[in-house]
Amino acid sequence: MSDQILQLKQIEKSFGNTKVLDGIDLQLHRGEFITLLGASGCGKTTTLRIIAGLETPDSGSVLLDGVDVTAVPPEKRNVNTVFQNYALFPHMSVADNIGYGLKLKKVSKSEIQAKVKEMLELVQLSEYGSRMPAELSGGQRQRVAIARALAVQPQILLLDEPLGALDLQLRRQMQFELKRLQKQLGITFLYITHDQEEALNMSDRIAVMRQGRFEQIGTPNEIYDSPKTAYVAKFVGEANILKGKVTQSGKVVCVETAAGTALAICKRCGAAEGKSVSIAVRSENVSFAPYQPDAQGLAAVIREKNFAGGMLRIVLELKDGQTLIASRHGIDLPAQVGDEMTVFWNAEQAIVVEDVEEGKL
Repeated sequence: MSDQILQLKQIEKSFGNTKVLDGIDLQLHRGEFITLLGASGCGKTTTLRIIAGLETPDSGSVLLDGVDVTAVPPEKRNVNTVFQNYALFPHMSVADNIGYGLKLKKVSKSEIQAKVKEMLELVQLSEYGSRMPAELSGGQRQRVAIARALAVQPQILLLDEPLGALDLQLRRQMQFELKRLQKQLGITFLYITHDQEEALNMSDRIAVMRQGRFEQIGTPNEIYDSPKTAYVAKFVGEANILKGKVTQSGKVVCVETAAGTALAICKRCGAAEGKSVSIAVRSENVSFAPYQPDAQGLAAVIREKNFAGGMLRIVLELKDGQTLIASRHGIDLPAQVGDEMTVFWNAEQAIVVEDVEEGKL
């Protein structure tokens, strides 16, 4: 049996004159948790709807277990979808909602009862079978929606921003619950979100989408630590992008920017001297110290200090007017707004990235 459970081959889709998907390829492996991550309008939901059979691609093919299902209607594909708005039947009890798909498949009443009991235990709602959806909290309703989708034992579970309507604390709790369910059942999950933290916390692989294409596909570590493009570096986490020309190439690349000379370890860059490049440095890797004229680094001035999400965010302005962001744990630091600093980082904490917008490295 092949490890691949789903293949998308050169999928294209337009709505009117707007191209939403631009020849995308994707392979899903059995039992993996893969996330499509991207901003609104990048094509995530259209991709999911094509996999589910709710949309038909203009060209390309969808293969499920090696079988072309591009023209197969949704009800004949062994995939199921969980939506953000739960889509529970308000006039049915929790148990009836969970068993609805099995009822449509003409499963016997005793089998339905057994499966509903199993699903209620799985989502930790054993005592809630007789309740109505209106009597449940948002998190409980989402668990019921997931149980209903899992009851029919789909090969792939599609989840379209399923936690989007929940508050932050409940979202984080449900992230762990979903990952637990996925590992326990061994079902392939394809998850859609615009929340980078959610994607990094839950996924085996992440496919970062932009303007109908996959910008990068990889593990959370690969996406975060080795972004291929400036867009991925900025969208996943917070990265500073500096542009300049290579003055020294090799294992360590020296780049002359408008604000001075910056260092970057050479990863995938093929950076020859004189070449224009972009360097990404994550905010947590940006260090600074009181300014000294002979110190190695970039001269800067602290312009802002903000505390949010458990991190102190420091905005530093370079001499060319560009701002860099540095982040620290804690609520403050001795340096004040207006203080002159030298900004620096270890060479291995920076990476040369492709700048897609300008079509150059």
